[in-house]
Amino acid sequence: MKIYDIVGRRKVWFTISLVLMVVALVATFFPGVKLDIQFSGGTIITYSFTGQLDKNAFASTVESALAGRQVSLQEQQDMNTGNTQYVVTLSERSGITPDEQIAVNEALAQAFPDNQVEVVNLSNVDPTIGRDFFVKSIAAVALAAVVMILYIAFRFRKMNGWSAGVISVLALLHDVIIAYAAFVVCGFPLNDSFIAVVLTILGYSINNTIIIYDRVRENRRLLPQRTSYAELVNISVTQSLGRSINTTVSTVIAVACVCVLSVLYHVSSILTFSLPLLVGMFAGFFSSVFIAGPLWAFWQERRAAQRHAA
Repeated sequence: MKIYDIVGRRKVWFTISLVLMVVALVATFFPGVKLDIQFSGGTIITYSFTGQLDKNAFASTVESALAGRQVSLQEQQDMNTGNTQYVVTLSERSGITPDEQIAVNEALAQAFPDNQVEVVNLSNVDPTIGRDFFVKSIAAVALAAVVMILYIAFRFRKMNGWSAGVISVLALLHDVIIAYAAFVVCGFPLNDSFIAVVLTILGYSINNTIIIYDRVRENRRLLPQRTSYAELVNISVTQSLGRSINTTVSTVIAVACVCVLSVLYHVSSILTFSLPLLVGMFAGFFSSVFIAGPLWAFWQERRAAQRHAA
């Protein structure tokens, strides 16, 4: 079996990761982060209509009725009827008053008299509730990370489990940052879908990493004592590579199908979940194979060098 020199090319892998994270940092400011009203507070109004409506004209009519206040408009498919709906989002914390809603309805009825525009759903989110939801979501992700460190530290205690646990979470942080970049670059607002994507990636990516660490633990017992950390990781990653590729490909195909269907049927809520998840899965495969193992080997080599120096 050919052994791939994964650790020997670690500078290449680390550079790729660093570049991707710099892209995420730049995207935070250009074009910038959008917070959905679930986090920032605001109003969501869903409209149904008959016939064809121009999205720009629809949004302009709503903005004019609200005295120029800016709104965002998304198109979605009603899964029950198959009809197209427009979802208007007003991100201002003040939301929309009943009088303003009446004014909007009258303006739409006047501008599109033949399209039977009707309000299907209206949701107001208080800024305080949105902020509390955001804080609790971040706390849930942080708690998941701590639990993972403790679990890996215990399970792989014979191969310096604490370092394995910390490195695993660093690799997961890498995956989350890249998924976050996908949200920002695609112009998707951060909402509950982002938290769902993060938690899904945490569970998916850590599974690949644990498989590789399990091989490292077994090979450390089976291989000669003189085997270097780099050789140990290279052998373990090579042995696990086929399984990691098969798992990733099968999962990516399923998620990619969901992405395609969400585009075809204009279901933006599913697209904002499936597309960043797809990107995060590629990142998870990359970090499990090319980051977690080489970084663990580097950590152990540094510790060994420090012990010899002492």
